[in-house]
Amino acid sequence: MIARLREDLKTVFEKDPAARNWWEVVTCYPGLHAIWMHRIAHGLWRRGLYWPARFLSHLNRFLTGIEIHPGATIGRRFFIDHGMGIVIGETAEVGDDVLMYKGAVLGGTSLNKGKRHPTVGDGVVIGSNAIILGPITIGANARIGSGAVVVRPVPADSTAVGVPARVVRGPHIEPKPSIILQHGQLPDPIAEALRAMEERVREMESELAELRRALREAAAAPAGQLAATPAVAEAEG
Repeated sequence: MIARLREDLKTVFEKDPAARNWWEVVTCYPGLHAIWMHRIAHGLWRRGLYWPARFLSHLNRFLTGIEIHPGATIGRRFFIDHGMGIVIGETAEVGDDVLMYKGAVLGGTSLNKGKRHPTVGDGVVIGSNAIILGPITIGANARIGSGAVVVRPVPADSTAVGVPARVVRGPHIEPKPSIILQHGQLPDPIAEALRAMEERVREMESELAELRRALREAAAAPAGQLAATPAVAEAEG
């Protein structure tokens, strides 16, 4: 128990540069409080004490603004940064070393009582207000961009952004924490597509200008020299 609490505190210092001392972390970090209360609620749930588990989960939401169903399975070194508005559903499974920002949702898409929430692999980073829906799998060390709506599985070591989310980078991205936290460097697939179209338009304009020049030269040349014009020779060939 003590070792697990120390591990939780160490995780906060590793993943939040704003953490100054252990007293501040213990008293002022709602994400940490939510995880601790969830462990108790989850233990009650596994023992069949459903109402006490749900009531503790409800109290947890009231105190922290974070809603974690007591049936959800949470791994070790899970860190919630800020946390307000986070929702984790009953059949969700979260691996070890996962980092989740405020407003993220692990939600269901079915009224089926079976598995209906996502499975999140180890080392995943879920950006602010990202929504992951359904019994899909997010592979280990994947990154979900802020505001993404994920409805399909995401491979390991990949980055998904957009609505609906698309994999735009990976697999095999750099998993170092200093790189993972650089959310401002997430790719923009729409901007990249527009840049590619702009480059292609420039190439076509250059080709068109060259063709116009060749046609003007061909029109100005004497009739006997017309066949010697490169553009005309190429057209005849």
